[in-house]
Amino acid sequence: MNTRTLIAALACLAAGTLVGCEPATTTDSKPAAPATTEPSTPTPSTAPSEKEEEPVESKAVLNFVGMGLQSAQDKAQAEGFYLLTSHDSAGRDRLQALDRIWKVCSQSVKAGKTVPTDTELVFGTVKLEEACPSNDAKAPQKAGASMPNLVGKSVKAARGALDAGTSITTTDAAEGRMVLLESNWQVCTQSPSPGTALNGQPVEFTAVKFEESC
Repeated sequence: MNTRTLIAALACLAAGTLVGCEPATTTDSKPAAPATTEPSTPTPSTAPSEKEEEPVESKAVLNFVGMGLQSAQDKAQAEGFYLLTSHDSAGRDRLQALDRIWKVCSQSVKAGKTVPTDTELVFGTVKLEEACPSNDAKAPQKAGASMPNLVGKSVKAARGALDAGTSITTTDAAEGRMVLLESNWQVCTQSPSPGTALNGQPVEFTAVKFEESC
C-alpha cells in the first residue's frame, strides 16, 4: 500500500468516527392512524317464546258427604282436585290432625256441579262418633270494637275470636277442674257481656265440657 492510499484510508476512518458520535438523523414521519372498525350492528334478540299454558280441566264434583275425611281427600285428588281444606262443622275449631277419625258432613261445591279442577274444595267435618249438625257451624269471626256473644262456643274458638293480646281467664262452671283442652269446653258465661266496648280489658269465661249442661 502506497503512502497516498494509507493517508486516504486514515482520513476516512477519522471521518467515520466523528460521524458515529453524532445522533442519527431520522426522517420525520406522522404516526400511522389507528385502524378503525365499524361497530357491528347488534342483532335484535329474539324474545323467548312464551310457553302456552294448558287449559285447566273441568270435572263434575263427586258427593263426598258421609265419607271419611281421608277417603274423601284421596278420591278428590284422584279426580284431579288438589286444593282441599277442612274445618270443624261443630264450630269448636278443632284441628283435623288425624283425617281418618273425621267424616265429611258438608262440601263447599255441590255434588254434580262441573268446575275447574283448580277449584278449592272445603269439607265440613265432625269426628266419626258424632252426628253431623243440621247447619255447618264455623268458628266465630274476629271481634271488632265490641264484645261478641261467645256463649255456647268452644273456649278455643272464643279465644281465637278475641285479640291475641287479650288476657283470658277460664274457670270450670261445674267442678273446679282445670280447662286444658279448650276445644272440648263450651262457654257458659262471659264477662264483659255481649256488646260491651272492647278496650283491652281482661275477659273471663266459665265453661263446662260439651257433653255437660251449663
